[in-house]
Amino acid sequence: MNSYRILVVDDEEDLCEILQYNLETEGYSVDVAYSAEEALKKDISSYNLLLLDVMMGEISGFKMGRILSEDPKTAIVPIIYLTAKDSETDRLTGFNIGADDYISKPFSIREVLARVKAVIRRIEVKKTDILPAAYLKYENLEMSLENKKVILEGIEIPFTKKEFEILKLLLQNKNRVFSRDEMLLKVWSDEVIVLDRTIDVNITRLRKKIGPYGKNIVTRLGYGYVFEE
Repeated sequence: MNSYRILVVDDEEDLCEILQYNLETEGYSVDVAYSAEEALKKDISSYNLLLLDVMMGEISGFKMGRILSEDPKTAIVPIIYLTAKDSETDRLTGFNIGADDYISKPFSIREVLARVKAVIRRIEVKKTDILPAAYLKYENLEMSLENKKVILEGIEIPFTKKEFEILKLLLQNKNRVFSRDEMLLKVWSDEVIVLDRTIDVNITRLRKKIGPYGKNIVTRLGYGYVFEE
């Protein structure tokens, strides 16, 4: 199962249910909103993709797209517009405000799934191309090595220096087991006496701070710790 979060925004409840069911069957985590007003109350920046209907009530899909484009936190969230309108002008409007794709109704579920996969694939390629060297990321867990910040699902999490260095070590070397001695040498190299228990305490705090990703830091009894994908 993949970890992508998708928000479906459409005033047709039956269509929302169909899209939600089929997308969840593909392994996506899916929420729905039946209006732009309802959608805008959610944390849009926490989603990896929006399926956004154009023809809705007071706030249309295009208007919502413009609202999202004005906020740096939401401007980067990809949008696939869904619409019964199929004119060139409407398509250009969508693309001009940052649409990543445009699907005309009626559509087949297979087409939607294919287009969702295509957009996500382009996003991943783009991320790989622009990811700075001083930046680590695993799904919605991010580390800025330059600014010494840890971001979890868009929210900065306070870290001590040692916690930061441990997470950095594990994320830079995913699936590699580090013994306590190795971690002491790499993280506590400037200190004379450090107990093994100090590592365990820091790991426990670290797991709590990174929430759902705490389970990725696995203890290998007799060997040490590893960040497993």
